[in-house]
Amino acid sequence: MPTTTADTDTAVLDLPESARRALADGLRGRPDPADDIDAALLALYPLFAALPPAALGEIRDFGRYPDAPAALLLRGLPTDAELPPTPVDGGPARGKTTFVSEGVLLGLTQLIGEPAGYTTEKDGRLIHDIVPVDSGQRSQTNQSSSVFLNFHNDITYDDCGRYNVTNPDFLILVCVKASPDGRGATFYASARAAVAALDPRDAAALREPDFRMNAPGTYCREHADGRDVWSSPVPVLSGPADRPEIAASANGVRPLNARAEAAWRALQEVCQRDDVAFGTLLRPGDALLINNRKGLHARDPFHAAFDGRDRWLQRTYVRRSLWEQRHRSTGVRRIHH
Repeated sequence: MPTTTADTDTAVLDLPESARRALADGLRGRPDPADDIDAALLALYPLFAALPPAALGEIRDFGRYPDAPAALLLRGLPTDAELPPTPVDGGPARGKTTFVSEGVLLGLTQLIGEPAGYTTEKDGRLIHDIVPVDSGQRSQTNQSSSVFLNFHNDITYDDCGRYNVTNPDFLILVCVKASPDGRGATFYASARAAVAALDPRDAAALREPDFRMNAPGTYCREHADGRDVWSSPVPVLSGPADRPEIAASANGVRPLNARAEAAWRALQEVCQRDDVAFGTLLRPGDALLINNRKGLHARDPFHAAFDGRDRWLQRTYVRRSLWEQRHRSTGVRRIHH
């Protein structure tokens, strides 16, 4: 059974050794799923559907119910026996000959929704390699290492200036390699816990459309010639008071008046509190399932040596349904503009 943390919005689930062995046996020798994602998903489905009923139910519930945890840490998953050097360019690894981590990522993904790719993030790939890149060490992107990656959610930016309209419902992080220095913890602060810690006046101010969000750093770098690109005015908080939805850009949030500025500072402060943010240092065999609407996630700095041993996560974006994004289809299944 899962262990729920004090704020009740995050949970930890340890898989039994028998489940790990069954998954490891089923994933051994499988080809690279990137060669045919739909064939891989079909093959993975019965393997992950055979998880112990309590664990399977917890994972499926995570993707379906408003009262489910906002973040779910799974431990005890199988890992690749041998790994190539950590990529240094932000792209897929060269020379990876086994695909256990990719299988874990996609197998968990389809228990909660559908993998979705965006041309403005990792060239539309469905499996993202999250590694430090020398040129991005101090950026507010997944390439960074030497700075705190601000509390944010992962959001695709609309060229019409809209924000938080096509973002993933969930994302999953699988740890391939932990940082050798034992740093680089991931944090998750649920909107519900943050609002409970805020002054009601600040919470009300965050519901006003008085904020502009900077487009993700990847978008600015690769699609806007390095320029900051700001959204139209939007709120940070929305939805019912007891189950709020939250939106914030790691790359920058611009409050439009003094009241909004004070509320934004207050939100940043409460997200740093131990009773609001759940922190974990992901290690091989761990997967963190994140509700991208219920809360914000962040990451501590860590040392990157670019010597093949650096921290390496893999990530997939998940939508409950691809139908709502049909107008953004590239003509390639699961890939959106």
